[in-house]
Amino acid sequence: MGIEKQKRIQQSLLAPYEKKVLLYLAAKMPAWINSDHLTLLGFVAACLSGLFYYFARFDHIYLWWVNGMIFLNWFGDSLDGTLARYRNKQRPRYGYYVDHILDAIGTSAILWGMAFSGYINTNLALAVLCVYLVMSINSYLSASVFESFQISYWRFSPTELRVLMIIGNTFIFFKPIVHILGIPYLMFNIAFLVGLLLLSIMLVFHTIKNIIILYNQERI
Repeated sequence: MGIEKQKRIQQSLLAPYEKKVLLYLAAKMPAWINSDHLTLLGFVAACLSGLFYYFARFDHIYLWWVNGMIFLNWFGDSLDGTLARYRNKQRPRYGYYVDHILDAIGTSAILWGMAFSGYINTNLALAVLCVYLVMSINSYLSASVFESFQISYWRFSPTELRVLMIIGNTFIFFKPIVHILGIPYLMFNIAFLVGLLLLSIMLVFHTIKNIIILYNQERI
C-alpha cells in the first residue's frame, strides 16, 4: 500500500486556523530554505527543549527557553510538509519516514528532560512517554491497513499539546506547586496524571475499534 494514497485525518481544534497560517508562511518562505531545513529545525528544537527542561532543575528561567524551543519545534515540524506541498516537491516515503522517526526521538528527548526537571515525578513522565509512543505506533499501523493517517484524536493534535505545554510551563514558572484540599502537589503531576488517563483511554478505544473493524472485514 503506497504512502501516497494515505489520507491525512486532521480535525483538531486549531487545524483550520493553523492551516491558514502555515500556507501564509510557506508562501513567504525564502527560496533557499527547503523542507529539510525545517525538519532539522523542528528536531533540534525538540532536543533542546528536553535539555532546557533539565536545566530548569537548577534555574527556572530555562522554562522560557523551553517555550521558545517548543514554538520553533512547531514551526519546523508543521511547516516542512506544508512547504513541500506548496512547492510541489513532495517526497512521500522519505518525508513519512524521516518526519515520524525524528518526531519519536524528539518527543522522547522532551519527556526525558522533563522527567529529570524536578517539576514532575520521573516515573509519571516516562509513563506518559510510553503511552504516547504506543499511540504513535497505533497511528502508523492504522495508516498501513486503513489508508488513512490519524493526526488528531478527539480534536487534539500535537499542536494543541504544544500550546498546553507552553501554558503549563508559564504557570509553573510562577507557581510550580498547587494545593488541593490543603495538600501540596506538583502542578505537572496533576496535569500529566490527567493526560496519562486520557491518552490511555484514547489508546484503548481506538485499538478496540480498529480490531473490531478489521475482524469484521477479514472473518475466518
